[in-house]
Amino acid sequence: MDNRAFEDSEKSAVAPSENGSRKRYTTESTESPDYSGSDVSIRQEKVRMKKTVGLISGTSLIVGTIIGSGIFISPKSVLQRTGSVGLSLVVWTASGFLALLGSLSYAELGTVIRKSGGEYSYIKEALGDIPAFLFAWTSVIVVRTSSMGIICLTFGEYMATFFPYCGSPIIPIKLVAALAIVSLGVINSYSTTLAGRTQVVFTFVKLIALIIIVIGGIVKLIQGNVSQFENSFEGTTTSPSNIALAFYNALWAYDGWNNLNYVTEELKDPAKNLPRANVLGVMITTVIYLLVNISYLTAMTSLELLNSPAVAVTWGDRVLGAAAVLMPLSVLFSTFGAANGTLFGGGRVVYVAAREGHLPEMLSYVQCKYYTPFPSIIFTIVISLIMIIPGDISSLVDFFSFSAWLFYGVTVSCLIIFRFTKKDVERPIKVPIVIPILFVLIAIYLVIGPIIESPQIELLYAFLFIIGGLLFYFPFVYFKLKIKGFEWLTTSVQLLCEVVPSPYEPES
Repeated sequence: MDNRAFEDSEKSAVAPSENGSRKRYTTESTESPDYSGSDVSIRQEKVRMKKTVGLISGTSLIVGTIIGSGIFISPKSVLQRTGSVGLSLVVWTASGFLALLGSLSYAELGTVIRKSGGEYSYIKEALGDIPAFLFAWTSVIVVRTSSMGIICLTFGEYMATFFPYCGSPIIPIKLVAALAIVSLGVINSYSTTLAGRTQVVFTFVKLIALIIIVIGGIVKLIQGNVSQFENSFEGTTTSPSNIALAFYNALWAYDGWNNLNYVTEELKDPAKNLPRANVLGVMITTVIYLLVNISYLTAMTSLELLNSPAVAVTWGDRVLGAAAVLMPLSVLFSTFGAANGTLFGGGRVVYVAAREGHLPEMLSYVQCKYYTPFPSIIFTIVISLIMIIPGDISSLVDFFSFSAWLFYGVTVSCLIIFRFTKKDVERPIKVPIVIPILFVLIAIYLVIGPIIESPQIELLYAFLFIIGGLLFYFPFVYFKLKIKGFEWLTTSVQLLCEVVPSPYEPES
């Protein structure tokens, strides 16, 4: 654009001329203006997001995003599908193993393509613009933002439990959810370091709460509460489709294992820290999930667990007594931390897609003072706020949930493609080829299984929504149709928010 306030990701200097007019210089120029007799100096500085995410904050991002409200509220869906305690624990463990296969595959992808954006960057590199755009379209407009909306609504619902005499009015719950979303937006817009530290703190608190549950379970086991583990496979379902749906429910609880790949460019020493954090985060979560499920079953029967509206709260009432209030507090910390991780990663998808020309360019700009992707975070916040307006958006996510594993399968298939197209690229980690092949086959099964088990017209609507992204791709991306007044809007956003372009530069 001709009238940008800032150009080519360089801070510009504005100096007064002799007639009082203002001349603009960019630090890209090789010649400096003559400032003889004045105290004005030019500072050349490239605006890039800083590498502030280390191993601890990276692992916290993964663990904190995976562990949301589900393990505290509703682990019963897996038990209900499997029909037995024994098989449900097998499914939880096997789902963690599958998430580990995925995280290993993503670790190699992240060291071959060292760009932020996760799936978007890998799909674009391997399969081209259209599949990458469809992923960004689906993720940005529905999947990530609605997920964040639901997490923050859960935060609002549990905040309401501290005011029992007020009932559960929906408007205050939505206001609390909106306040949580805006607060996270402020944190992530102000400082990547602050957002990372917030993630570490809230992950630590939720792990403490889960460790309390684990210790309580160990005490119960020592006291002899093992009746639920005797004949634990009794009543096991024989339906392959039910087992597949049980895996589907458990894997949804593990969603977030890929979050660190969204911020690769902000990761310190990604060749080492990305694989380590991916594997460590998934392993910690798998162990925690397994032990917590065992602990629940030491305090209640499988039937009581299925009938409990909030399993962790029921467990707290029976084991902690007067200290049971810790469980609702734990859910508050857990949901806030999970929402922070979702925003942290989701905003980067918007940032990278805009940088590649698949979304408005101004969404790829970086705040030149705080070095954060301010416009992309604000965009994600606005869409998330819209998502909490309807009365119930969980059904919307259910109908789009299959798209997550659709794109996971497509992404890991890119790793197989890179084995042939990028043979000479240095790979700090190289997983056995059987791992991505197995993962892709399971992803195909998980996508097709629910459709075969319970075909619904809404799944067709979801598929049409994904394909519907082409209605925007061809006019605005492929043919580069310009909207009148958009350049003025871009310039105004730059001046108002002090944001500048930040093109990708490969690591040396």
